[in-house]
Amino acid sequence: MAKGQLIVALDFSSIAEDEFHDWFDTEHMPERERIPGFLFCRRWIGVQNPKEAVHLFDLDKLTVLENPAYRAISGDNVSIWSKRIRAKGCRILLRFEGEQILPGDALPPEGAGGLLVVGMTPPAAAETEFNAWYDTEHVPALARVPGVLCARRFKGAGSGPKYIAHYHLSAPEVIDGAQWKEASESAPMPAHIRPQITDRVRFVCRRYERRA
Repeated sequence: MAKGQLIVALDFSSIAEDEFHDWFDTEHMPERERIPGFLFCRRWIGVQNPKEAVHLFDLDKLTVLENPAYRAISGDNVSIWSKRIRAKGCRILLRFEGEQILPGDALPPEGAGGLLVVGMTPPAAAETEFNAWYDTEHVPALARVPGVLCARRFKGAGSGPKYIAHYHLSAPEVIDGAQWKEASESAPMPAHIRPQITDRVRFVCRRYERRA
């Protein structure tokens, strides 16, 4: 079961779509899938901007990213093809490494057609209250909305948002429905915390499907 998560969101506007997907599908992702501890990789494409791609790597534990096998294909050790993609202006929008804190060690569901990724950093003084609200009010309310297949939360181990939640959906349109809006409004973030939130990120995606 998964305890770690690596999320990488990329803007590939400066690269031909077929080249980017060929690189990711035939080299970048298979390299990682061969490393012990990498459990699943799922690819997602931005709904509003189809040149944004979000990738979720489920790990059996976060320390997989410290293994020599991973270090051998990452950082300065990436392939020539990867360096070429970087040089063409592939831009990292988010890189998040974290451990799953809700609901434990759950894996992503099969068959999801949409994904919502939300990240933020609460103020340190209100972090305990923030997490209590998120875990006992916010996530349960949204998880009950028809079309929400799974809701998970992760605590970051590096820079960027300290917490990320993502919701696997039957379709991206689930978050546009009245039931989602009602659920979200039924459990609002405490008013004194909201203005202090930093590092906000939000991606609404559809499932990536490789063209034949």
